[in-house]
Amino acid sequence: MPRFAANLSMLYPQHDFLARFGAAASDGFEAVEYLFPYDFTAAEIKLRLEGFGLTQALFNAPPGDWANGERGIASLPGRESEFRSGFQKALEYAAVLGNDRIHVMAGLLPNEALRQKHHAVYLENLSHAAQEAAKVGITVLIEPINTRDMPGFFLNRQDQGQAVCKEVGADNLKVQFDFYHCQIVEGDVTSKLRRDFAGIGHIQIAGVPDRHEPNMGEVNYPWLFEEIDRLGYTGWVGCEYRPKGDTSEGLQWLRDWKARKPG
Repeated sequence: MPRFAANLSMLYPQHDFLARFGAAASDGFEAVEYLFPYDFTAAEIKLRLEGFGLTQALFNAPPGDWANGERGIASLPGRESEFRSGFQKALEYAAVLGNDRIHVMAGLLPNEALRQKHHAVYLENLSHAAQEAAKVGITVLIEPINTRDMPGFFLNRQDQGQAVCKEVGADNLKVQFDFYHCQIVEGDVTSKLRRDFAGIGHIQIAGVPDRHEPNMGEVNYPWLFEEIDRLGYTGWVGCEYRPKGDTSEGLQWLRDWKARKPG
């Protein structure tokens, strides 16, 4: 059955960030992911991982000025030096936390007329990141994100992401497949998953359209979990959704799935 990781940027919002590790472990999660670790030292987070027997699945490289609306800088002209230093910081955290995946956010495109210029910067930065990550056995991930949640985001479709990876040509550069974003932008998610499976480096889930628990909304996740198994996916599936109520109570979908699929 798929292996699920708790996304601590969204789950357990009633707890401070460092307390969410224990909450996730108490609910049976064996791995965690989140957006950014940089408000804490890697050593502080490592203590939580070790103390609760958790695996670090994924986090993001520094995104620029998140509080003021930036959503990544990998495609932003003039920010190349900042991107490289930020990615180096992410590698330093990963060396301590043990994850072999780092997500790099593309950033916002202010004007469609600038796409070609941003695209060239994006390729250059991703090539650099992939080269540096390869030295330590880490895979770099890029993620198409829907423009309803993130207006102006540079990368929106799975085929766009796969095309970028082919242009860069690095074996350790892959696409993050978030069913929530894919369903909103494209639909036909099973076909997209099958088509691009060889180039997918991480999977995330949430209900559509409201980004609540995956048993809510229009997507048939039990079918998709079976398909993930049929395809032979062995990575983590990140639970990146906003709980509609209490996180633990809302995990009944996961308890039901585990009871249905023992082991």
